[in-house]
Amino acid sequence: MRIVAVIPAFNEEVAIGSVVLLTGEHVDEVIVVDDGSADRTAHVAEMAGARVIRHHRNLGKGAALKTGFEAADADVIVTLDADAQHNPAEIPKLVEPILRGEADVVNGSRYLHGRDENTPRYRRVGQKILDRATNISTGLEITDTQSGFRAFSSASIPHFRFRDPGFVVESEMLADAAEAGLRIVEVEVGVRYDVDGSTRNPISHGVSVLLKIIGDLELKRPLYYFTLPGLIIGVTGAILSLMFIRDYITGVSVNMGPTIVAVMLTLFGTFFIFTGIILDSMRRMIIHYGR
Repeated sequence: MRIVAVIPAFNEEVAIGSVVLLTGEHVDEVIVVDDGSADRTAHVAEMAGARVIRHHRNLGKGAALKTGFEAADADVIVTLDADAQHNPAEIPKLVEPILRGEADVVNGSRYLHGRDENTPRYRRVGQKILDRATNISTGLEITDTQSGFRAFSSASIPHFRFRDPGFVVESEMLADAAEAGLRIVEVEVGVRYDVDGSTRNPISHGVSVLLKIIGDLELKRPLYYFTLPGLIIGVTGAILSLMFIRDYITGVSVNMGPTIVAVMLTLFGTFFIFTGIILDSMRRMIIHYGR
């Protein structure tokens, strides 16, 4: 089995050398995709023994992973971040389920057995939101949907489309794997937050991923995107309508304005409910007849 590590990197000259050296102990080849770095990331990676592929400008993590996957000649591809937050010594544990023929994709999870004490609280709150949103969108139950530490069998590679060039790629790859019916296994891994080198702004990263996931729900989970909000709006409108009509009949209020607004909410919610049901039926038909 030929194992190749793909490491997307952007301005990571401080950490990339040690990451490449430590990763090289557990794989047959290390590919670093220098995503338009302005520092010496590419030079340091090459000196450490990696095969470096350069993007002339910064295209994003998803684009870097796509380049690395296309360049890798491997039976198993391992991905990890360039900022030294992942421990390359855990690569054997990550690839083991694939080597045993038990998985197509292995997700390294920081939270498989509960809360990781190294994760700052503000990060974990955001990650929980993204985990929940991603799992709703994909129909999976993944404990760490934003992990960049993963392993992929060669058979799984054609199913990943890398449509989003940025950090949304972690959620997107899970969605692609779920849609293809791939076997996904999680193994527990550690993480370090005491290293200085991550290029992600956790707030902007989280918001961009969440917005993309919500957008995907429109097509992949219309019952969540349309029907659930419609049900909440419709029920709220119906309750308010009954309250306002009661007040009007009993003479407590002679203003019909709130009642009209409440009735409109009920109608609007009902429209959303049936829109979600119709779109979900269409989605199921497309999936059924597309097989």
